[in-house]
Amino acid sequence: MPGPQVVPVEGDLQLPKHVDVVVIGGGIIGASTALELAERGVSVALCEKGGIGEEQSSRNWGWVRISWRDPREVPLMAEAIRIWQGLDARTGRDTGYKQCGIVFASFDEKYEAKNAEWPDILTKYQMKSRMIDGPEFSGLYPGMKHDFRSALYTPADGRAEPQKAAPAIAEAARDKGAHILTKCAVRGIETSGGKISGVVTERGTIACSSVVLAGGAWSSLFARNAGVDLPQLKVMNTVIRTKPIEGGPEQTLYGRDFAFRKRQDGGYTIASRYDNIVEIVPDSFRFMLKFLPALKSEWRSLRFRVSGRFLEEGRMAQRWRMDEETPFERCRVLDPKPSDKWTNHALAQLKKDYPVFAKAEIAQRWAGYIDVSPDAVPIISPVEKVPGFFIATGFSGHGFGIGPGAGRLMADLVTGHTPCVDPTAFRLSRFFDGSKIEIISGV
Repeated sequence: MPGPQVVPVEGDLQLPKHVDVVVIGGGIIGASTALELAERGVSVALCEKGGIGEEQSSRNWGWVRISWRDPREVPLMAEAIRIWQGLDARTGRDTGYKQCGIVFASFDEKYEAKNAEWPDILTKYQMKSRMIDGPEFSGLYPGMKHDFRSALYTPADGRAEPQKAAPAIAEAARDKGAHILTKCAVRGIETSGGKISGVVTERGTIACSSVVLAGGAWSSLFARNAGVDLPQLKVMNTVIRTKPIEGGPEQTLYGRDFAFRKRQDGGYTIASRYDNIVEIVPDSFRFMLKFLPALKSEWRSLRFRVSGRFLEEGRMAQRWRMDEETPFERCRVLDPKPSDKWTNHALAQLKKDYPVFAKAEIAQRWAGYIDVSPDAVPIISPVEKVPGFFIATGFSGHGFGIGPGAGRLMADLVTGHTPCVDPTAFRLSRFFDGSKIEIISGV
């Protein structure tokens, strides 16, 4: 089956000679950064090697949630939710955003205890969340079989359409004066006096004083060629899109064997919390020590696999000249083959447990590569060794919902404004300054 059908964004034909900021990567992080900068009167060029939002930004689950986040992300996610609430009006376009509420089932006593912490955590952000019992759960999902006593329900959590959001934000950035350049891979950065002075793209050079790298799963490779060590790996996740289902629930659910959320067309995005495939590649060994805490913490939900990807990445150039074709030009869109096993299991169990899904039909199935950091917390940070160079990556499966907030924080850092939240937890240097790398919580 083909990948998701993303709302197309036509790229500009002309390359600007000079801008204040070049943003590399046209996913939701890069697009949100470009919009924030453009609204502040900063001239910006958004460069994307393929099409806007065609990789993980259009392949994720489409959840916009503050519950069950790593606590280091919560303040930024609160900011993101406030942005999402006005995003359609701000962009003049449909992102599919809706505060439908998300329910996290309590699988066991450990999950129940964690769920019970969230109402107090969210109180200081003026967001309501509460524990619900079995009968109230059945009221939200009538007829569904379940074997748990309680669940966490956060009405402020919601959903949006991944195939629409990044394109809407990018087009809004263009409305404010941003240059949107598709099929325009950035080959590398240029410096003068140790500071950023421009970028070289496959279509020519753009002079600038700042660069934001928001390249998702490609960020580590780009940074390496620029002489910057960026520990990051990829995790593949598969989702199913169903045809419209009559009478299906509005609230999103994270259950034991399946997770689902309603789509604008009346269908559902269905996934499994067990379907996280880690391809063993050369970077797995390069960054092994920094990822050991994550492996110890999350090994039950990870599926390790040796495939042709090892040789593919092993043959991939790690260094190149500015006049050479780069890996970004040889692969415009990462479009991995979906893994059927766990999504088939999720759909089968959903049909068994919830009669309203009994006749659910698969419309599409696709996979995407998630950019993962060693502590599963994003990197939103200046690069200290290269003034004017900034990185926004490693969102670890949480990037879609937090994207508008991340874009605002990155714009604050680039322009020197007071950050909308404390950026300390997101600094790149935490992986090199002796700080403890730890997985705290979150899904």
